[in-house]
Amino acid sequence: MMNFRQRMGWIGVSLYLFVSAAAFYYVFEINETYNRLALEHVQLKPHEPHRGTTWTHSLKIRLLSLPFWLWAALFLIPYFQVFLFLYSCTRADPKTVGYCIIPICLAIICNRHQSFVKASNRISKLQLIDT
Repeated sequence: MMNFRQRMGWIGVSLYLFVSAAAFYYVFEINETYNRLALEHVQLKPHEPHRGTTWTHSLKIRLLSLPFWLWAALFLIPYFQVFLFLYSCTRADPKTVGYCIIPICLAIICNRHQSFVKASNRISKLQLIDT
């Protein structure tokens, strides 16, 4: 039987996926501003900025010229981190909540490495004392 934390975790996962699907649909189907900006970016324009160009327009042009893999990494890494955290809340063992988040995972791996080094140093000191 599921406890309250697991139920709330599943509700959080389902809401997160629903909001993600709605945002994905909005960006790629409904939002005409995004489509207009994408078309402006593709059309050939002179390389010299106009005198009437504002800094926001030039910033939009520069941001749209970034490669796709960079945009994908900027959005997908935090997206998957939040999703994996919500998914870890659905597990039965409360001690395993949050282990899939990158900073926590790195801290655990480094802590295990340090404890392994300390243990190996203790073993080598014991061997020196015994001989």
